[in-house]
Amino acid sequence: MRPDLIVIGAGAAGLSVASGAAQMGAQVVLIEGGEMGGDCLNHGCVPSKALIAAASAAEAMRQAGRFGIAPVTPVVDFAAVMDHVAGVIAEIAPHDSQARFEGLGVRVIRGMARFTGPREIAVNGEVMSARRIAIATGSRPFAPPVPGLAGLPYLTNETVFDLRSLPRHLLVLGGGPVGVELAQAFRRLGAEVTIVQSGSLLPREDPEAVEVVRAALLREGVELREGAKVEEAGGVEGDLWLRVGEERITGSHLLVATGRRPSVDALDLAAAGIATDKGGVVTDRRLRTSERRVFAVGDVVSGSPDFTHVAGYHAGVVIRQAMLGLPARIGALIPRVTYCQPELAQIGLTEEQARAKHGRVEVVRHGFDTSDRARTARETTGWVKLMVHRGQVVGVTIVGAHAGDLLAPWVLALSAGTRLSTLSGLMLPYPTLPETGKAAAGAYFSAKLFGNPWVERGVRLVQRVIP
Repeated sequence: MRPDLIVIGAGAAGLSVASGAAQMGAQVVLIEGGEMGGDCLNHGCVPSKALIAAASAAEAMRQAGRFGIAPVTPVVDFAAVMDHVAGVIAEIAPHDSQARFEGLGVRVIRGMARFTGPREIAVNGEVMSARRIAIATGSRPFAPPVPGLAGLPYLTNETVFDLRSLPRHLLVLGGGPVGVELAQAFRRLGAEVTIVQSGSLLPREDPEAVEVVRAALLREGVELREGAKVEEAGGVEGDLWLRVGEERITGSHLLVATGRRPSVDALDLAAAGIATDKGGVVTDRRLRTSERRVFAVGDVVSGSPDFTHVAGYHAGVVIRQAMLGLPARIGALIPRVTYCQPELAQIGLTEEQARAKHGRVEVVRHGFDTSDRARTARETTGWVKLMVHRGQVVGVTIVGAHAGDLLAPWVLALSAGTRLSTLSGLMLPYPTLPETGKAAAGAYFSAKLFGNPWVERGVRLVQRVIP
């Protein structure tokens, strides 16, 4: 066989490349050694957000009193909750299925691929070459080298959704987005939860925004152990512990959420002369590897954030080159959201990063407590923060209800270089939460216009001169 394109990996990145190329008329072979849909569908975005939705429904019952409705303690059927999670996966799975891709004309091979040459792939005893190859093998959970950890029956995002009984006390090792999201969800479903984090919670994010999230977790009963270096782990199933200094932190279950590592070991990339480092496959800005007709996309790319939307973006960059012969390279700003409640969303530079890069930065913060829509929903915690350099927004941080959705216009604004005056002059329907973002843009100009003696003199002059 000599297809136009071989795609290795049927996760978000690989499926996007394969479907785009096939629908443009290319001959495509897609190789997958595990589950179609990859991590996002089976172990990541989809099941976690389904679990979060169920947990939010339980929390809404507890918080109903703020609307004049008698609050109740929810009765959680955890097995039924997990059936809900599995049901959502099953609803989405046909879109990522082998049958659908074969219907698009893709030849799907289920097996583990490895390179036998620069553009030659072996799978299930068959050897094939292609004009171009895309490596899209994603990433897998990483467990830190804590003494005793490897021998424990710990959970990762790949196994936690297989639970059928609610953990009595869930220890979460890692305070990044995955750890925070799942910790809050399990707490809301009735488990005791302790997060053990070596540094600060959500270390990549704006510290002021993290403080809002931290307060919410503590208020809901999540125990936080920040700055806690785990020196040893041990115990037996149902009774596990982490040792921090002289203290043992105990729980019934342990979720390890300490990051991910690229899945490259089985590929034998050395046989193809493809360079790697500890972060994954090394590429240029066109996502080409050291073998120029072999691309890498998604989590497997060294230095790439592990986001499904980045995988889809990478796919577009590769398709434009491989299928249309057009120049294309990565360079877009990457938005991110932590889906706890309140949500924390970011595009561009945080305040700390903006000050480090630009020196003089104006920071504008506008609270949700000024939004009439937020008041009606009793969701007034949080704010929109703009980092402005020389009149241009260089970063936006939003913490509060629906922050991920509210980030969308700012992604467009920063990508297109939209002026703040355009954003502040938008007419938005009332009452809506996006008005908070518009108000933040307006607040930038308010500080310059209101109470400014030069503006006041100009206004008085206009009143005298113009009849």
